[in-house]
Amino acid sequence: MKTGNISKLLIANRGEIAVRVIRAARDLGIATVQVYSDADKDSRAVQMADETINIGPPQAAKSYLDIEAILKAARDTGADAIHPGYGFLSENAGFADAVADAGLIFVGPSGDTIRLMGDKAAARAEAKKANVPTVPGSDGVIGDMQEAAKLADEIGYPVMIKAAAGGGGRGIRIADSAEEFLSLAPQASSEAKAAFGDGGIYIEKVIERARHIEVQVLGDGEDVVHFHERECSLQRRRQKVWEEAPSSALNENVRDKLCASAVALAKSVNYKGAGTIEYLYDDETGDFYFIEMNTRIQVEHPVTEMICGFDLVAEMIAIAGGAKLRVSQDDVAAKGHAIEVRLNAEDPANNFMPFPGVVGELLAPDGPGVRFDHMLYPGYAVPPFYDSLLGKLIVWAEDRDKALLRLKRALGELQVDGLATTKPLFEALLESEDLRAGKVHTRWLEPWLENNLNRIKQKEGSNS
Repeated sequence: MKTGNISKLLIANRGEIAVRVIRAARDLGIATVQVYSDADKDSRAVQMADETINIGPPQAAKSYLDIEAILKAARDTGADAIHPGYGFLSENAGFADAVADAGLIFVGPSGDTIRLMGDKAAARAEAKKANVPTVPGSDGVIGDMQEAAKLADEIGYPVMIKAAAGGGGRGIRIADSAEEFLSLAPQASSEAKAAFGDGGIYIEKVIERARHIEVQVLGDGEDVVHFHERECSLQRRRQKVWEEAPSSALNENVRDKLCASAVALAKSVNYKGAGTIEYLYDDETGDFYFIEMNTRIQVEHPVTEMICGFDLVAEMIAIAGGAKLRVSQDDVAAKGHAIEVRLNAEDPANNFMPFPGVVGELLAPDGPGVRFDHMLYPGYAVPPFYDSLLGKLIVWAEDRDKALLRLKRALGELQVDGLATTKPLFEALLESEDLRAGKVHTRWLEPWLENNLNRIKQKEGSNS
């Protein structure tokens, strides 16, 4: 079967997102090709796909980041489209360009759009043009460090030094003084250069006790709709661990303005595909500020799907195949409350040390309002070469209190033997009065972790 211009889709990724894309493509009647490295030959995605093709050794640079190997795999299998998932090459403008130059369909925005919105300094400028509020900071990438330090003084410390390219919390430092700024800025630039090939940095004022709110958008190159907002304030080292939709912090007036601003920004760049526009929300003032746009599907997209009832991955594939938006804004109603926790192969009682290994008994939670997106099966050897994400446990209920209770029940049912996972962290978090009351912000989790290590160890012990 053919959906628009797509009859066979190659998935240029691995893990749980590869499984997720295969399922969405299958629902659309599209054949799938799964690429894999030597380390992933026994992965669940490889077992599920219609066709598979090896693209190299375990090292990502020689497989999942090898553009020519992926394009060759598409040519050899007759694929006419490529879905990049998240991470790896998903926000690489050169990859999107190369896919298009090869006469294939890139499931996502154009290379030019990725280039524009992927450069955080340029994206800030674009947001300003669309009248979207931005955090006080530098106008574009900073050059002279002494001049930048003077600007930081004018903005007021603390300031955040951020990589202009990339994401995932890398290339970021917080400076509390001019002396710290001059020391940390070169570090941030070097880290960004190593991670993303671009050492450009810019600065923003730190919003104390800010919440991280993001709006899911979907565009067809002309029209854009939003699928309401998510809150992702629970972060460790700027990596999200727990997401909710909607945010319990926003009133309807702020929510409407926030979502409208996201649509305005996406329309201003003729956005095509699924994307997320991220903001900081100041609890004290009720103000929100644009920080960046992710030009791909995100890890946390299932909480949005749970409250809105749409398959976002299927929609982005349909748009890439030539379809116009299949939903109007009036069709997108948010219902109930959803929570997602990220299950990683890490030991939260031992500084989150990675814990690859072989999966023993696997019991997945079930029942109304429970979803477990994962890549696991008994006997699967989790490779040590990649991100430690194993899957996501997502729950939905009529309101937040009921969703928290359902999450507790689902975590109790979840069993993944043979690995240390982050499950005890979430069980411990559910006992926090602040979390249950929604009194969290982006700098809340790390101090809580320091003060609750024994609680996490107790949960870990009860699960063993």
